[in-house]
Amino acid sequence: MAFLRNLLATLVGLIIFSIVGLFIFFSILAAASVEEVPKVQENSILYFNMGGRLVDKAVDDAFIEALSERPTAHSLLDILTAIKKAKTDDRITGLYIEPMYLITGYASLQEIRDAVLDFKESGKFVYAYSEYMSESDYYVASAADSVFINPTGAIEFNGLSANVTFYKGLFEKLDIEPEIFRVGTFKSYVEPYMRKDMSGENKLQYSSLLQSMYATYLSNVAESIGIPSEQLDNTSNLMKVRLPKDAKNHGLIHKVGYEDELKSVMKERLGLEQDDSLPFVDIKSYGQALTAESNFSSNKVAVIVAQGDIVMGGDNGIVGETFANEIRRARENSSVKAIVMRVNSGGGSMTASDMIWRELMLTKGQKPIIASMANAAASGGYYIAMPADTIIAQPNTITGSIGIFGLWFNLTKFLENKIGITHDVVKTGEYSDIYTITRRLNSYERQIIQSTVEEGYETFTKKVAENRGMSQEDVKAIAEGRVWSGEQAVANGLVDKLGSFDDAVQLAVQMAGIEDNYQLSYYPKQKPFLEEFIDRMSSTIKTRIFSDPFDPILQQYDRIKNMQGIQARMSGDLEVR
Repeated sequence: MAFLRNLLATLVGLIIFSIVGLFIFFSILAAASVEEVPKVQENSILYFNMGGRLVDKAVDDAFIEALSERPTAHSLLDILTAIKKAKTDDRITGLYIEPMYLITGYASLQEIRDAVLDFKESGKFVYAYSEYMSESDYYVASAADSVFINPTGAIEFNGLSANVTFYKGLFEKLDIEPEIFRVGTFKSYVEPYMRKDMSGENKLQYSSLLQSMYATYLSNVAESIGIPSEQLDNTSNLMKVRLPKDAKNHGLIHKVGYEDELKSVMKERLGLEQDDSLPFVDIKSYGQALTAESNFSSNKVAVIVAQGDIVMGGDNGIVGETFANEIRRARENSSVKAIVMRVNSGGGSMTASDMIWRELMLTKGQKPIIASMANAAASGGYYIAMPADTIIAQPNTITGSIGIFGLWFNLTKFLENKIGITHDVVKTGEYSDIYTITRRLNSYERQIIQSTVEEGYETFTKKVAENRGMSQEDVKAIAEGRVWSGEQAVANGLVDKLGSFDDAVQLAVQMAGIEDNYQLSYYPKQKPFLEEFIDRMSSTIKTRIFSDPFDPILQQYDRIKNMQGIQARMSGDLEVR
């Protein structure tokens, strides 16, 4: 008995100690995360460390980022706001960009590049320096007044490519048989499960997409550096630029030099001594200062930030019910005068997409709705953008992909041959076990499911036709699951105009009649510190259990596992670089 009492007392003591310890730990973190509002000095230089990964709206918490193993997340919308405000802020004298392999898509880079060009109209300087500059980094840096690259560094300038990963060979080795249903010749999401390479249709659509995106790239760079786009295309095609000195010789950069040399130029421009420190203020600190200085307005523009996979449940991505509720909240909030639907998604669940679509349709006519397309607004991402009064995309946004598919796997041979598990069944009806992973479907069952997918395609194309003022036949001619660039989408009627997030906001406030007095309000609201911390910690633990070599496969498994019902998705493994 004495032993049990001592054991119990020890366990209770450990529990109490753990609770108190966790309380103290979280209290310290919470207290430390309350930062003093930064002060912006006169003659400051806005510093943009262009590295890590870019999302439309990031969690603003340094401790969460420190505990995550993923690259630092930066918020595109906050960066755009900071650069826009800095243009007219007398305390800011210039912008210094340091590209460091920013992980994002070309539409987001276009947003930043356009913001930099707009900033330059103030007459303030823009300089860029890097040791290693990717082709995507250079797209932004080329807008600067002067670009320096380290003499021992490197720059990439050799065109775009799209890489797709295929899993059919893996499934063959594991005796796993995919069950695939789709509508749309170009609906390529399922190709990695049924092929070992791209189909002719897939190569056609991606070739056309990349050509359109790179034409935009070359045209904009050519305008900035004063070299004809045809000449740049030849330089890129033959990969004439390999070293920093090549970039200088071909007119891509202004100087092969060190960072201290560029900083000396900035000091001279500001009238500083060489021993003086440059008055940098980083974008995040500047944004915090702007927030503290901003004026309150009772007129709100609700920015619904829809980024990630569209799913029926869970805590991550665009959860159907959650986002439907957010739109409803914005509609019922009398202070919200307009809605900007910011979409950065390759799609997902058709049912979840339809739930969001329905709430937007209920809102339409009551308040202006403008859709702002980011890197991708395709398939389900297009589905939730199409109810808008006006759809705005970047020329290099990936959109369209109007098609439907269903996917799961027959694991019978894998279970029996690889791990010795067998199954048997009793049922009340002939097709009671139709949705199973333990046997092959027969031809009639496949017909049942295929007809459901085809019905989903009819629903999708009909709604596109109604929302875009087109005939369903015309929609089907540009649908078939095919992806388009934003520029192509304008030409074929899926998008109204090319422009930025700021263009979408300005149109929304104009339609609402609140141009001179408004404030942006972002939805969904950021999670409380403790809740976000716990979520990220669990994600970090999962990352450490499943390490690097199999990450892409495991991420794809997660996507498949979370698929519920018919899917409207573009290819999840398309990587444009």
